[in-house]
Amino acid sequence: MMHTRTNPWLAYPTPRPNATLRLFCFPYAGGGASAYRRWHQSLPASVETHCVQLPGRETRLREPAFKRVGPLVEAAAEALLPSLHEPFCFFGHSMGAIIAFEMARYLRRHHNIGPRRLFVSARTAPQLPSSNTLKYDLPDNEFMEALIRLNGTPREALESPELMELLLPILRSDCEVCDTYEYTEDAPLECPITAYGGLGDKESPQADLEGWGAHTSAEFVLRMFPGDHFYLHTDQEQLLRTLSDDLSGTA
Repeated sequence: MMHTRTNPWLAYPTPRPNATLRLFCFPYAGGGASAYRRWHQSLPASVETHCVQLPGRETRLREPAFKRVGPLVEAAAEALLPSLHEPFCFFGHSMGAIIAFEMARYLRRHHNIGPRRLFVSARTAPQLPSSNTLKYDLPDNEFMEALIRLNGTPREALESPELMELLLPILRSDCEVCDTYEYTEDAPLECPITAYGGLGDKESPQADLEGWGAHTSAEFVLRMFPGDHFYLHTDQEQLLRTLSDDLSGTA
């Protein structure tokens, strides 16, 4: 499989020439490609992991972050298109789930291609009202309180004024992407959808994850893990075992 090393949308390349499937991982609000940097170590050798890097963070810190889903999806889809000539799947956590979902619909609409399976994690189904408490237009003190409650930001970052000065604008931009997202009806995707969630996640409870089943004409699977909204960190070993099994069963 040909691997693109010069695409700024793809960070931490780990080529696997004999892989038969590519997994593109989309980050959560405020997160970057580094959240998935070591996933390849636990996934099957047949899977080549591609960590998607959005503008405005980590290796793309000097670029302006997007504030709307539509332009972000269009830019990401066109940038990643050269890497989508092999069988692929999408995985998105929280904000990343919406990006992955809308990107699958964009690719079907404009390029007549799509993922073999869509993995959506810790995100209420798009047709349902979001229960997200981290609103982009909250005053600083309330925004910080909501951020702490989500339990996804390392303590060392929260306690560092310098790091938070860099992180908060990215978080606000990403939250604006989520808060201004408007779902539009379309035909269900032809690919299967697997939804993952944390049993203690108050932002995206199990009942809201079940709604993803309406967006596929194929198989829908829901799997729940211990942990909260950021179970992908606290229960990562179990998540990656489950994901490995699900990827192995993807044709």
